[in-house]
Amino acid sequence: EQPVLEPVLPAPAEEQNGTDSAKAPKVNCEERNTTGIERFTLQILNVSQDLMEFLNPNSSDCTLVLFYTPWCRFSASLAPHFNSLPRAFPTLRFLALDASQHSSLSTRFGTVAVPNILLFQGAKPMARFNHTDRTLETLKDFIFNQTGIEARSDVAVTEEDWEGPLPSVLTKGIDWLLLFSVLFLASFVMYATVRTDSIRWLIPGQEHEHQE
Repeated sequence: EQPVLEPVLPAPAEEQNGTDSAKAPKVNCEERNTTGIERFTLQILNVSQDLMEFLNPNSSDCTLVLFYTPWCRFSASLAPHFNSLPRAFPTLRFLALDASQHSSLSTRFGTVAVPNILLFQGAKPMARFNHTDRTLETLKDFIFNQTGIEARSDVAVTEEDWEGPLPSVLTKGIDWLLLFSVLFLASFVMYATVRTDSIRWLIPGQEHEHQE
């Protein structure tokens, strides 16, 4: 399991307000203006696009970012639910990126496993989605608990959400890191074996023991 990022905590004075502080959002998101926007959809970053170019460090708007890989079955099962989120929360932004193509970001934000979902305020990660049950309802609850923004009640996962933009069908791919690790380990074992045999023949008396 991934470590939980500490969300913004209310000020001590607010903690004394009882029920009012319990209802206060942990992240105060600036909701974007949706005037003129007809279609609310997820944006997927390609290999040449940098996530930090899409996050404004000088603003308090919030963005939900998904780190995934196209050959991960958990990412594929999450895809239709994540595709429907922009319609449920039109005032928030939603991005997704292939973690295998953005390895530096995965290291920077500790997303060593996929799928991994981070809530950003500006360019700062504020909270991480840690539930194993990745459905539209659990995602809506997570966003509401963090931001206080309510989801639209008429949004559900549709057939279009299964088609994209985030793919829900696994694609065949090669895990180059795993392949390189296996080749390196095999090469090291072969090298160690050859060196051990060479050293044994150089030790006086070992060649006689071998002949006997």
